[in-house]
Amino acid sequence: MIKVLEIGHIVAGPTAGLILSDLGYDVIKIERPGDGDIARRLTGSSSGAFPFYNRNKKSLTVDMSSEEGKKVFLNLAEQSGVIIDNLGYGAMDRLGLSYQVISKRNPKIIYLSMKGYGKGVYEKRKSLDYPIEVHSGLAYMTGLSGKPMRVGGSLVDMSAAMFGVIAVLNAMIEMRESGVGKYIDIGLFESSVFLMGQHIATYQINQRELKPINEEGFAWAIYDFFPTREGRSLFIAVTTDNQWRDFCNGLELGVCGDASLDRNEKRFEKRDMLYRLISEKTSKIAIGDLMNRLEKMNIAFAVLNKPWDMLNDPQASAKMVTETYENRTIRVPVTPTGGIMRGNPPGLGENTDEILQNLGYSSKEIQEMKMKGVI
Repeated sequence: MIKVLEIGHIVAGPTAGLILSDLGYDVIKIERPGDGDIARRLTGSSSGAFPFYNRNKKSLTVDMSSEEGKKVFLNLAEQSGVIIDNLGYGAMDRLGLSYQVISKRNPKIIYLSMKGYGKGVYEKRKSLDYPIEVHSGLAYMTGLSGKPMRVGGSLVDMSAAMFGVIAVLNAMIEMRESGVGKYIDIGLFESSVFLMGQHIATYQINQRELKPINEEGFAWAIYDFFPTREGRSLFIAVTTDNQWRDFCNGLELGVCGDASLDRNEKRFEKRDMLYRLISEKTSKIAIGDLMNRLEKMNIAFAVLNKPWDMLNDPQASAKMVTETYENRTIRVPVTPTGGIMRGNPPGLGENTDEILQNLGYSSKEIQEMKMKGVI
């Protein structure tokens, strides 16, 4: 089993570690003695961060600023395949634990560096998920004119982690042939700019500034929320002309033979009229009946849900695992790659003794390091 050392906090680094741990890698979370990952102390709307991002991992507490702590880390790095560094710019360099130092001890090491900004003019700039959304244009496209808005999840952190893991897996393939590892530079900013790539391209093609996505509109005339008899909203997406004919006939809209509506671009010009017409019809249909009709028509739809509704969703809940964290049992989704539950989120330093013993440290040496505050 390939050993991964995760030196990260809150979301980006821990997400990369989570994906690898779900894939079966032996992920060791390196934490500072005493307080550890700041996510352990988050409350309110972020109280689920630590239990979600840290299952299937072990926790080792070690003060890497001490000489003994550095030795512990380097000894561990010699036996590892991957390092995830999600600390601030230059932090590992200042500790004397740069990629250059580590790769001399272990030439096969794959070192994933994840910062707010990758190499470039901004590389020293501190940042977080939301400031990156603002900088890259994601917050502009998500909100309304004059009111930028954060997306409803840590999209930038998590996408950077996914790109990072892709690069790690590719580096492993390369390493089989070359015999040497690799330094991987992943920036949250670069990841977010990539997510905005379609809008950047559209701006250049159309030669005009775009409005935020919810004002600019979508490419299809019928791509919106519609009311149902119970008052719940149902999102309906009619994306082809064949679907339009089935949809129009299925809901008996009364305009199915209208040639001015037979193509999407024509319907797009009359989308306000169509919205009123469709809403009047759907508001009289029970949501379950409407969903059944749409499913038979092979038309995409979705009920407006909240995240916690997924706990009772038959498809989503079937791909969740049960874990225990601070005496509470919760269910969380596995990564879409297909993960297995091998361990609950670890307590701070829970596996320190075990990891050090496997490195060859004696019980006496471990106790002495504890007394000094090294671990």
